[in-house]
Amino acid sequence: MPVIMTIVRLAFLKWKNSNFPEGLWIDPCRGLKAKRVRGFKSEIQFNKKKDKAAMPVQLLKIKGESETPLPSHLQKENLQDLQEGCDHTNKYIQGIVTLSYPLTKLGDGTDFFKIVLQDSDNLSSKINSINVLIYGKMAEECARITRHGETFIVAGFKVIKLPTAKEDGRHGCHLEVSEEAGSTIYICTKPGTTAASETASVSVAPKYVYTPLNHLKDGTIVNLYGVVKFFKPPYISKGTDYCSVVTLVDPSDVKLTCSLFSGNLDALPKIYKVGDIVRFHRIKIREYNGQMQGITSGGFASLTFDGTVGAPVVPRTSSKVYTFMDEEQKTVEELRIWAASNISISGPAAKLSGVQPMQFFDLTCQLVGKAKVDGSSFLLKVWDGTRCPYPTWKVPVEAKDLEGDKVLLHQLRDLVVDILVYDNHVQLAESLKIGSFLRIYSIHTKQASADNEDVSHIEFHLHGGTCYGRGIGALPESNPDVKELKAFLESVHLADSQNVESMCSMDMDSTFGNVTDLELHLQRCQQLSVTVLTDHQDLSNTELKTIINSTAPQQYRIRAKLRAYKPQKLHQSVKLHCSRCNSLQEVPDRDDFDFILRGSAGTASNPELHNTSWYESVTWTTQDQKQREITIHFVKRDEMLQNPEDTLLMIEGGTLKEIWKLSRRFKCVIPVRSTEDDLELLDLSAPFLLQGNVKYYGCKQCSTPKPVKNLSSLAAEQQTSWEPTEIAQVLGIELLQYVFIMKFTLVDETGALNAYLFDYEKFFQIPASEILTNNFLQQKMQMTMNTLCPPGRKLGDLPWLECFIRSYNVRDAMKNQVYYQIFDTTVTEDVV
Repeated sequence: MPVIMTIVRLAFLKWKNSNFPEGLWIDPCRGLKAKRVRGFKSEIQFNKKKDKAAMPVQLLKIKGESETPLPSHLQKENLQDLQEGCDHTNKYIQGIVTLSYPLTKLGDGTDFFKIVLQDSDNLSSKINSINVLIYGKMAEECARITRHGETFIVAGFKVIKLPTAKEDGRHGCHLEVSEEAGSTIYICTKPGTTAASETASVSVAPKYVYTPLNHLKDGTIVNLYGVVKFFKPPYISKGTDYCSVVTLVDPSDVKLTCSLFSGNLDALPKIYKVGDIVRFHRIKIREYNGQMQGITSGGFASLTFDGTVGAPVVPRTSSKVYTFMDEEQKTVEELRIWAASNISISGPAAKLSGVQPMQFFDLTCQLVGKAKVDGSSFLLKVWDGTRCPYPTWKVPVEAKDLEGDKVLLHQLRDLVVDILVYDNHVQLAESLKIGSFLRIYSIHTKQASADNEDVSHIEFHLHGGTCYGRGIGALPESNPDVKELKAFLESVHLADSQNVESMCSMDMDSTFGNVTDLELHLQRCQQLSVTVLTDHQDLSNTELKTIINSTAPQQYRIRAKLRAYKPQKLHQSVKLHCSRCNSLQEVPDRDDFDFILRGSAGTASNPELHNTSWYESVTWTTQDQKQREITIHFVKRDEMLQNPEDTLLMIEGGTLKEIWKLSRRFKCVIPVRSTEDDLELLDLSAPFLLQGNVKYYGCKQCSTPKPVKNLSSLAAEQQTSWEPTEIAQVLGIELLQYVFIMKFTLVDETGALNAYLFDYEKFFQIPASEILTNNFLQQKMQMTMNTLCPPGRKLGDLPWLECFIRSYNVRDAMKNQVYYQIFDTTVTEDVV
């Protein structure tokens, strides 16, 4: 590619002429001269127009194709060979400009300009950069035309030992350049770059080398790409700098924790979530306690990319000057794909409508108000368009101290929550602009009540420190999450709040604790039942006192209120039930399943059992250190393989992660192991079948497992649907069913009793089999319980439930006990 070489010849004597045409330069010894460079097919371009304001230093522009046109007596010097006191006459240093500092004046009025050069030929060297200090007119001219990324050549320099070299990782010396020293500087640019008086773009895009995380060495300064596995948003360090901590991973399965410091907040990486991809240039590697760590060094720069597969590859950076090559876009896309299956990326941030007491969560929101509370805490008023299901704490502050639109705050009073931030987060919170969009990490919700209140409320706190990534991040409006939030906020209907306002004459500066939609809803529920009876309409209501004094077994219709329920952690209400032996058991956790899978992985697959008449087999060996052998058997139907969504497969040697991936792609997955004669199921402590997100278990006591080859009878059917009940039956498994088991304390005007809820999906209209793996269903169930039994409410404020209960006897060796169970009752559809 043709290269334009801009040669800046800076004279070593002061002179006063200023009206020379562009393309000429002054040699004080030989006078006015236009110069051609030998060895170039070149054309000197002259600008005949006079410029009265021209500087003493002129530019010579040459077109052609060749190497750098330097005087023949100059020879390149390596950074490693530079030493103070040695003769460097007729030598030059060449490098890429990676950092430049603003032009300043010294105490005597001399102009001073500092840059950092990086040796692009020795990027892997421990010392591959050097400071260049430029004085006088040369400083002024270089500050005007030098841009990051350009090739910078300096001759006639002075080498001075640098005592702070070990601190910033650069060369042990720096170079001093000035007119008095007879120095010459050459700056190389590509064709099509802007004029020297402009400062718009990078001229030369150097070829950067990126080091995998498993090839890092102590003491080196490197460039690298990585996927964010953990991060702490920027916070004020013990000094005056901002600090951010980032843990990176890449396909080499090595982890690198980086501590990044900068006096400029915008200079730190703009990381918003786990899974983001970062590119670091010139980060220094140090070994500590046997682990490699990264720290910022001189010239550190970063780009951040959204880690979502398919998202636009747009770098986040505050720098106006950076390089990003086409091949790097491929690197980002490859890391996205790798991260999607290897990094546990958190889902979307929580909504205020889904918060619970004693919870830590991240919140994406808009700031609508703020106020200083005291020296160590600061108030942020935020909203996300949803309504917290609990009464929220309103932090008492003086109206004059509260920043924000008072009218808007009044309109949003039922949707805004107060978050109190502490200690190291205060300074950043104070700097936030009203209307900005935030992501607040690791907010803590606490349930409390004031001494003079009967009703408890939820408090939101962002505690001091940075544990668990605690902090505040400001999001740009270009962020996809912000775009989604803005669209949602614009759709929020504020008519309810406005109606309340029109009915009440209120002080605009009063507190914001007025009646919420939830309260209005609960007031309506005091008159209307929140449940529906699905049968036995002939029964009339019976008082609880009468039921308690009656003999069992009997059936009743009641109208009561739910005073309390257990368990409070709703996921604990899901159990496994065997209809044959009537036993209940806890749902095994994933660690139990993983342990069983690891144990079975030691059993080699039997090749004689591969590729039968009713399934085809595929075997491969993993590329990790263990080199596991995995075998998958694809069950055929009518001797034909089916589409993945219709296929049942059996797997040997798979890990929990691999099995979960397969279950999302294929209809059914059955973990198996080889015996001498047939495939067999694993221990029944593990699920015998996975279908989507649901794991199916068998009762150990009632099951009599049969050989897996019995599945061939189902495979031979033309319309096989692979129903779990059918699969369990042919394999001799007594299928366990997911059920909700809860204890409700019901009260009316006459008494109270405990009734048990034993339900598969009818009461909540939610399948118990899906609740453990579906966040939306979990939130729906929690909202339902918050409506049936609102936390912190007085008994008179609770809604009425109409339901059927049956009484029954349970006898043991000592006595007879009467119990009660809810049946044929469903929560109304408009409760949530």
